Amino acid sequence: MVELGEISDSFQYGSSLKSLDSGDVVCLRMGNIQNGEIDWSDLKFAPKDEDLDKYLLSPNDVLFNRTNSPIHVGKTGIYRGGRPAVFAGYLIRINYQKDKVLGPYLNCCLNTKEAKDFCSRVKTDGINQSNINAKVLQTFSIPLPPLAEQQTIVAEIEAEQALVNANRELITRFEAKIQTTLSRIWGDESSIS
Repeated sequence: MVELGEISDSFQYGSSLKSLDSGDVVCLRMGNIQNGEIDWSDLKFAPKDEDLDKYLLSPNDVLFNRTNSPIHVGKTGIYRGGRPAVFAGYLIRINYQKDKVLGPYLNCCLNTKEAKDFCSRVKTDGINQSNINAKVLQTFSIPLPPLAEQQTIVAEIEAEQALVNANRELITRFEAKIQTTLSRIWGDESSIS
């Protein structure tokens, strides 16, 4: 087990500039982190005068939601690339040491029940908001197997997640079919009476 601070070079807070409704570079915010991934809906954009290089994300950057409602503080997601993006001030980029830990593995560790329990214990509460600062975040401990084993763990988790997602889609399809059948039956019955 190692603390995040031992395997990270820094913990960087995001941009404090106000995001815009349009632009060229996406500014990821708290709401864009969903289920460990980046949700590309409801986007805002970095202002033209933003110091883009300072906040520009690279593939496999891990973002931690440091301020939110008590239930959502600590949400973590991984930026996988795809389009240029920076990150807003309520997020922390964990500049982890890539020779020691893989971004997808770190993302998995920060989305565990243990991580959620840690966040619940260490958060400071304000009015409708909770906060976890970088100094506290760096004390979270994760198991650190060799990189090859981390890759195997991530591959297994991603394969299982793909099955879960496929099953969710299947459930949605069958629920729609059931509803269509019920509507047809009820419609037929009402036309008979």
